[in-house]
Amino acid sequence: MRAFFYHLVRSPRKLLRVGHKRSKRRIRRDLLTIKLAFAQEKQETREMLAVYRKFTHGEATAAEMKAANEQFLDVLKGLGIGVFATLPFAPITIPFIIRLGRRFGIDVLPSAFYEKDRKGEKDRNAAEVFENLDVKD
Repeated sequence: MRAFFYHLVRSPRKLLRVGHKRSKRRIRRDLLTIKLAFAQEKQETREMLAVYRKFTHGEATAAEMKAANEQFLDVLKGLGIGVFATLPFAPITIPFIIRLGRRFGIDVLPSAFYEKDRKGEKDRNAAEVFENLDVKD
């Protein structure tokens, strides 16, 4: 009889432990995705600044300037979302703004946060992040 009660108690504990580990893995994966997006934005912004520096010396091409201007728009998008991050109820307002932007066909987030734009770079950046990351379970 005692063994029967032991299994009744042990099973929910085990389920809670498994669910907790699963949610920790999901959160870690989501945070790594965000980290990759920020790393990509950082690299693109550095390239943009280098192109603008070349432009001041008269050495930048039209294609480079177009790419730099698109990245500048991404920086402005990030600043716009950053304003909402400082407001109260940000965990509610930011997803609402993103969904509203999708409904009207407006990209509210910078391009690095969209999967369709990052497919080729994702594997290379993931390898770099995992080399620099000390993950302990």
